[in-house]
Amino acid sequence: MRYAVRIDVTHVPGVLDPQGATVERALPALGYVNVSEVSIAKTIRLVLDADSVDAARAQVDDMCQRLLANPVIERYTVELDEAET
Repeated sequence: MRYAVRIDVTHVPGVLDPQGATVERALPALGYVNVSEVSIAKTIRLVLDADSVDAARAQVDDMCQRLLANPVIERYTVELDEAET
């Protein structure tokens, strides 16, 4: 089976987000004074061939732990859907 995977990587609560802080400080100068708690995240999309959804999820979790996210300061969520062929 082919799976379309979406991985969202965000900072763990309490970890500084310098990009988010910079954007949050800049928005009022553009007239957006009602915005707070800005956080910048990354999204990774890929297609994966696996025997089952469980095997696909296990592989994606391993990739995130080893390369795609820094588990010390980041957390991630995974969405898996069957990919169109």
